[in-house]
Amino acid sequence: MNLRVLFPVLDSSVKEWATEARLLRWFTLLWLAIGLVVLFSASYAIADAETSNGLYYLERQLIWVVVGLAGFGVVIHTPLRYLLGIADWLMLLCLGLVLLTLVPGLGTTVNGASRWLALGPLPILQPSELIKPFLILQSARIFGQWERLSMGVRLTWISFFALLLAGILLQPNLSTAALCGMLLWLMALAGGLPFRHLAGTAIAGLLTAGISIGFREYQRERVMSFLNPWADPSGNGYQLIQSLLAVGSGGFWGAGFGQSQQKLFYLPIHYTDFIFSVFAEEFGLVGCTLLLGLLAVYATLGLQVALKAQKPVHQLVAIGAVVLLVGQSLLNIGVATGAIPTTGLPFPMLSYGGSSMIASLLSAGLLIRVAREGSEAKVLSLTERFGQRHPNGAGKKAKVLPPAPHPKPLPSNRR
Repeated sequence: MNLRVLFPVLDSSVKEWATEARLLRWFTLLWLAIGLVVLFSASYAIADAETSNGLYYLERQLIWVVVGLAGFGVVIHTPLRYLLGIADWLMLLCLGLVLLTLVPGLGTTVNGASRWLALGPLPILQPSELIKPFLILQSARIFGQWERLSMGVRLTWISFFALLLAGILLQPNLSTAALCGMLLWLMALAGGLPFRHLAGTAIAGLLTAGISIGFREYQRERVMSFLNPWADPSGNGYQLIQSLLAVGSGGFWGAGFGQSQQKLFYLPIHYTDFIFSVFAEEFGLVGCTLLLGLLAVYATLGLQVALKAQKPVHQLVAIGAVVLLVGQSLLNIGVATGAIPTTGLPFPMLSYGGSSMIASLLSAGLLIRVAREGSEAKVLSLTERFGQRHPNGAGKKAKVLPPAPHPKPLPSNRR
């Protein structure tokens, strides 16, 4: 019986997902699930003490997860040419939001930094986080076709990127500005920009960071406490010492899920910037090794996607997504373990925060979209797929007949 007669919808064609795309989708969801479990454990005690509702932070995180997954679904089903076509407008919108945080009365100040916006009844948004996936798209679009752009277009977008970094730096938010700067630099390096331009940009970035640290006392104190936290154990070094105690207390197997002691009002902001410390205490060396293994596999798949991509712009999108997701995770781990100075960078899909969650899921969606477009997957009709999976109600594969050969031309009667 012809299935097309019974089910006309089977006439439509769908594209098989590449192996990397499928794996990245499942690893993204696994990463997200781990993050929700860890956040539940890390935030329950402080949420119960502050709001009498231990699920307060988890419930709000779930709202942002739903929003992020909606954007994730849109991105993985939208051709990259459309996303790249609106990247500049999205960048302009996010830049405007970043600059609004600097306007007195509009920016919401938390811990001395004006990085957030309260837009009417909506929860507080952090534009410097939301802009990250759009920064990947636009920088890939610029650096992926650098040689074909006029000097005027190049200077326009380089100035735009510099204005963006300056706006984030003035909030002040040195850690996010540095991350965005490194993201741009690495994507420019992968795009093959001249070395002299890259070297000059790197020197300018280091000088800017040095000036910022020189003019802001709290940033200098962070650097000094990183070098020797025990010099001021009850002051600037307190946070790092408590984080190291949490990581060291985990031992080999960990204290067990929900059994962290440092989250009980010893370790500050343990459900955001230092959530890895709670994870390390509860799951130990074994859990940390598995988490690092997940990041390694994710990075490997992402680089494979970049190598298989057919267009330079698509390659740069994949590289940017890997740098953002895996690189930021490693920076967060470095802060928690005392390898780098304390910063305010969240752990993607683990730390509490709506803007970070949305940006992380959108970036993961971009990587998966590149994997879908970069593969040479076969296009099958649903009828063919149905026949291959369930031929005659059995679990055997249907036989695929070879294409009929072209008929040979008849010999001419002319002599």
